[in-house]
Amino acid sequence: MQPTSMITQKVLQIAALVVPLIHLMGLLSAIRAIMESRTAQGAIAWAVSLITFPYLAVPLFWVFGRYRFQGYLETLRSNRFQESENIPAIRADLQSFAPAFSQPESDRFQVLERLAWFPFSGKNSTEILVDGKATFDSIFEAMEQAHRYVLIQFFIVHDDDIGRALKELIKRRVLDGIKVYFLYDEIGSHDLPNRYVRDLSNAGAEIRSFQTTRGKSNRFQLNFRNHRKIVVVDGRVGFIGGHNVGDEYLGHSRKFKHWRDTHLKIIGPAVQSLQAVFMADWYWANRNAPALEWTPEPASSGDKRILILPTGPADSFETCTLLFVQAIQSARRRIWIASPYFVPNSPVFEALRLAALRGVDVRIMLPSKPDHILAFLAAKSYLPDTDRAGIKVLRYRKGFMHQKVMVIDDDAAAIGTANLDNRSLRLNFEVTAFVVDREFAAEAAAMMERDFELCRATGAGEYDDRSFWYRVMVRTARLFDPIL
Repeated sequence: MQPTSMITQKVLQIAALVVPLIHLMGLLSAIRAIMESRTAQGAIAWAVSLITFPYLAVPLFWVFGRYRFQGYLETLRSNRFQESENIPAIRADLQSFAPAFSQPESDRFQVLERLAWFPFSGKNSTEILVDGKATFDSIFEAMEQAHRYVLIQFFIVHDDDIGRALKELIKRRVLDGIKVYFLYDEIGSHDLPNRYVRDLSNAGAEIRSFQTTRGKSNRFQLNFRNHRKIVVVDGRVGFIGGHNVGDEYLGHSRKFKHWRDTHLKIIGPAVQSLQAVFMADWYWANRNAPALEWTPEPASSGDKRILILPTGPADSFETCTLLFVQAIQSARRRIWIASPYFVPNSPVFEALRLAALRGVDVRIMLPSKPDHILAFLAAKSYLPDTDRAGIKVLRYRKGFMHQKVMVIDDDAAAIGTANLDNRSLRLNFEVTAFVVDREFAAEAAAMMERDFELCRATGAGEYDDRSFWYRVMVRTARLFDPIL
């Protein structure tokens, strides 16, 4: 037999084994898609693709088709974690700061407690931090005043000027005897050099990646992200918001120049809830729980009612979706939302349209310039429907707008990490500070009104008035909703 014939026969023998195996994997994956997909449309799309063309669809499904993050809740429910953190005692201590709600407030907002790990707490003070300089100045000042420990968590960490300034501050504080625990997302911080992590580790800081793919069943969980941004000092001062660690967040981006973002500083019992969110992520990544201060203390001034609401793909419900839907449905006069991306799922979009149709002032503030072109294009496909419903869409013109802020009527507002897109609603670990307080709502509304002055109104023309092929491109971009 000729060598070529032998090779051909060998290839055919291998193909006879591999091809049926791939189709079997496609069939089994299709069954999993039918059983686990969150929408009928998604189940049908995946099932058809996996059965008809498994060679491409199978690897795509195992990376992008999974909506449930495996193992996270089970780890947190383990006796080891519950006992190490004494979760029931923390919850009981926070109950002693439970604020009063009127019946209308309870009907509208207190239901959100059912979605959170810990209840609303009162006796909190807040400070809204506008843009990067105010945010990092405040965070660095709080770190300088730490007595015991600092918890740091960011989605993106760059080894640039602000990243190195943070690193040097951490190293100095560690020399002072302060414990530092630093968590970052390995995908968001994919370009963070090993030397950055090594320098902090050698200095004595505890630094870890979130480890999305930890565990045998999680090896392909590349589509999930830990998008949270949290800093906690001594369990007394907390920070949450849209900023990551990078020079662009200070307005030094060559492309965007000005970077509009918002962070929130909290002092009071609610910081304990924020600390617990960090500790849950740390425990997932590291399987240990360092000793922290778990006795809540009231702020010296202020009585703001705050709920810290973590959301993510490990939740029993689509918690982030329910947060937005409840906030929108609770609005009687206005619902203003600032988000860099507008690719909402059906429940959130229908809630927005219904709010506008019942006469609520619905405003969505988006950037004028894209940082993610697919999400920017996909958002345009919603504009004809927002116009028909009476939703006002405004584009921020001064640089790039990255804040995640929501104002509900005159009595509530939220600042956090969640965008108004499918990734935040279903795929990312996020966290939001929901504040029921008229003074705070007025402050957040005034901030957004200043931003509105730098916006231009937009609408269906961004889609309807463009060429046929541009509209095709926009609609095609929307097909990527599940991963945007």
